[in-house]
Amino acid sequence: MNIALIAHDAKKELMTQFCIAYCGILSRHTILATGATGKMVSEATGLNIITFLGGAHGGSQQIAARIGCDEIDMLLLFRDPLTAKPDEPDEHSLLRLCDVHQIPVATNIATAEMLIRGLDRGDLDWREYMRNEK
Repeated sequence: MNIALIAHDAKKELMTQFCIAYCGILSRHTILATGATGKMVSEATGLNIITFLGGAHGGSQQIAARIGCDEIDMLLLFRDPLTAKPDEPDEHSLLRLCDVHQIPVATNIATAEMLIRGLDRGDLDWREYMRNEK
């Protein structure tokens, strides 16, 4: 499964701690991330992470393009809801793409834990179901 990680600056440390906690599960999947988030998580966990540009420099759009091509199976987007971001329109497009392509997305740690635990139990086999429906 291809899991994309994006974290706003105020949430990068939380994303890193989350990935440390769930490193065993994440290590069985392909992890993709925007620049600084991917670097921080990789350094802290030793996970092999495919990194893109920084989020505000086009990395979020690179991930969005992969969602549009059905190359991402899950998105963990840790947002800072208290600080306005200049790239918020890109973020809304990213979330809309997840809805269009039936990609589970977590925007906070509580939802991310539910998705990762479900993934570990095998509850998230929707992609195979969707392929069979086409």
